[in-house]
Amino acid sequence: MKAYGSTRLDSLGSAIFAEVAQWRREAEERGVDVIDLGIGSPDLPPSPRVIEALADAVRNPRAYGYPGSEGTPEFRRAAAGWMHRRFGVTLDPQREVLALMGSQDGLAHLAMALCDPGDTALVPDPGYPIYAASLVLAGVQPVLMPLRESNGFLPHLESIPPETAEKASFLLLSYPGNPIPEAADRAFYEKALAFAERYDLLIVHDLAYSELAYDGYKPMSILELEGAKKRAVEFHSLSKSFNMAGCRIAFLAGNAEAVGALRRLKSNIDYGVFLPVQQAAVVALEEETSFPSSISEVYERRRDALVDGLRQIGWHVPRPKATMFVWAKIPQGWTSRHISREILERAGVAMIPGDAFGAEGEGYVRIALVQSEERLREAVSRIGEIWQSISERERNT
Repeated sequence: MKAYGSTRLDSLGSAIFAEVAQWRREAEERGVDVIDLGIGSPDLPPSPRVIEALADAVRNPRAYGYPGSEGTPEFRRAAAGWMHRRFGVTLDPQREVLALMGSQDGLAHLAMALCDPGDTALVPDPGYPIYAASLVLAGVQPVLMPLRESNGFLPHLESIPPETAEKASFLLLSYPGNPIPEAADRAFYEKALAFAERYDLLIVHDLAYSELAYDGYKPMSILELEGAKKRAVEFHSLSKSFNMAGCRIAFLAGNAEAVGALRRLKSNIDYGVFLPVQQAAVVALEEETSFPSSISEVYERRRDALVDGLRQIGWHVPRPKATMFVWAKIPQGWTSRHISREILERAGVAMIPGDAFGAEGEGYVRIALVQSEERLREAVSRIGEIWQSISERERNT
């Protein structure tokens, strides 16, 4: 019988996510109260004003037609206005801003819009899974840039052979990122922009976590740099900072030619974001910054509850400056997958093995701050009960 399903599906995503989900289901079927710190899905609602705007908009009988794939002029103006207030970046809403059904939508399709089959692109390892999956869909070959602790989890651009850089279509970066919540400073972005100039590359920057930052840290936009709009595009999402993950609304900003290429592609494959969602997003983007700041404060307290607790039981993990994730190094003698399953089965706490995000993620786990402080402390307490035996394995190897 003929098989239904293309061979490229075998290269999409990571089977580890499905595996962890199966472990969680098995534990729940045994009656375990699982504290799920795996998938980074916000557990809080948008602001009351955004909810009211969405509710009002869906009552309008005229809201149910095709919205248009590029986004309404009102949404694009609101996005451009937010970029100017937040980063001091001036954008043409018509040519340099494109509405998206979440940043994953844009990331999934950008390589198709920019590249031809057989092209190459420079992408991080570990990285958010759609980075690699989008290249598979487009027939583009990834050139993996290892992100290692020894280099501050930044790509070592100087080690990329010139002939490799010259052939690449774009360089993908994400700071602060997922799964590694590392920060990058202006000096790094300047170096990356100079690298892109030298090799005639486009920089694609995923800045989905710009507003979830702690300890006074304010992530910058690469578009703040002089001349960056000639060389860069940037993804922004309302999913995390505004708790609108289920609404599926984001935007791409920057280089007009690259934005236009994605606009052309999307005009052939979708009809855009539901109008009431765009109207609610306008309210979110035009609100005072107090709402994203209040969300950051919630996650900062959660971060402290988790990190301080893990350190007290002997698991010394770094305190991230941004995002809703902790990237934790595991004891020697364990693989990422083995320790994740051990902790789930014995402590009832779910987390994602680091190798779900690429080979360089082996030796780490990603922990999401998507539960209340009380539940995070409970998770630490449960892990603490088994941590001695886990540590003894390290000593015995």
